[in-house]
Amino acid sequence: MTLACIATLVALTVSGCSSVPLKQGGTLQSYDRLGPAKGNLSTSQAFVDANGLLGVRSVSIVPTSFSASAAARIKRAEDRALVSNALNRAICIALSDKYQMVSAGQPADLMVRTVITDVVPTNQGMAGVSTVVSLGSSVVLPVGIPRLPVGLGGLAVEAEALDRNGTQRAAIVWSRGANSITNSPRVSEVGDAYDLASSFGSHFAQMIAAGKEPPALSVSMPSGQRIQSFLGGKPKYAACDAYGREPGVAGIVAGKIGAPPSWTDKSVQQAPAAPPLSRSAPTPPR
Repeated sequence: MTLACIATLVALTVSGCSSVPLKQGGTLQSYDRLGPAKGNLSTSQAFVDANGLLGVRSVSIVPTSFSASAAARIKRAEDRALVSNALNRAICIALSDKYQMVSAGQPADLMVRTVITDVVPTNQGMAGVSTVVSLGSSVVLPVGIPRLPVGLGGLAVEAEALDRNGTQRAAIVWSRGANSITNSPRVSEVGDAYDLASSFGSHFAQMIAAGKEPPALSVSMPSGQRIQSFLGGKPKYAACDAYGREPGVAGIVAGKIGAPPSWTDKSVQQAPAAPPLSRSAPTPPR
């Protein structure tokens, strides 16, 4: 590969990012208090009632569901489950730093509901080509060529947190497309959606815990329990085990070589195919 070709590929890659519009799925109790859309890598509209969250001590998570249109874009139920479990797991582990996490359906001060409203499937063929190019270039260059900006996937999600009385205390409509720099290619329809689900889960959990939407770039030292969970260890609360353990080091290695997330992530729950279509709030656990 000539230097001119390498320079061209790098220039294309730096500008490469898929676009996923914000999408309201009609499942939130209310959209009225959402702020204006903002963000660069990810776009979101959010609302947080910081005062209403002050007394929260325990949280339950309703397993993430897919809208009918989002479910139709991913062929395999197992792949949909990988994405929903990654999202639930990220929320559960992140919220464990501040709250007691209890199983779905058990009494809790706050109930988190999440719906995946859109998925842009990853082009598996282009993900494979990108992996070969990146790994091959790393052998002959000081730094491997980033991912090719073609066939990138994306994810759109909406979520809310309801208190014991069914009052909405936090809500968000969020979307993000994969990019050539921070998202490694995986040979799977949900390769990018899987990674982005974890990004959303951490973002929403941080929003609830802090009582405000976190900045686009938030860097902090992870807690001991989060490190343990990231390495595939036992989570702080048993409720988080419902979404499977993190793949740990094996998952990191698999991601670097473009392997599908299913190779190392043995999640256990199956995602519901579609959420309720009504905007009325469900009865929270008592």
